[in-house]
Amino acid sequence: MSTPTPPAETVTALARRYRLELDMGTTPGTPIWTLVPGITEFTPKIEPTQQEVTTYDAEGWSEQAVTMLAWSIEATIAHRAHPTTGKFNAAQEALRKASRSFGAKSYVSVRYYDRNGADDAQQGLALVTWEPDGGGPDEVDTIKVTLTGSGPLAEITNPAAGGGTLAAKTGGGA
Repeated sequence: MSTPTPPAETVTALARRYRLELDMGTTPGTPIWTLVPGITEFTPKIEPTQQEVTTYDAEGWSEQAVTMLAWSIEATIAHRAHPTTGKFNAAQEALRKASRSFGAKSYVSVRYYDRNGADDAQQGLALVTWEPDGGGPDEVDTIKVTLTGSGPLAEITNPAAGGGTLAAKTGGGA
């Protein structure tokens, strides 16, 4: 009996590998991708809708089919302000304003990707929920942002891809 070959993938990915960007462009077809700073938690989700499709041919076994996909992103962000002017970050403000809008102004175009260049990058149109966490006088201002997809979440070429190894991009050894 032979021993199975261990996998070559031995480095554990870190949750902070994701980068979230918002299209701040005003001209259709000419995106201006802008970093959404201060992310302290990031959870992308794709949830399938499954329907039963069992027939007599299944011989008593249940069968399911995916009939729809829904995507969302849940993120917690540290609310960022300029140290001199006190103005809040423009990308964060765009998310807040979209959450309080109707019609076309309630949608944002977002993309997220692996900042180390891995083949993991998506883009889509989403509605925004902006929920301040509140807290006591000794706590920082954090916001729970939920981006609920409207339409497809498209796989895109990772903007951070461009050669190099993980060790070179992170400054560490493999």
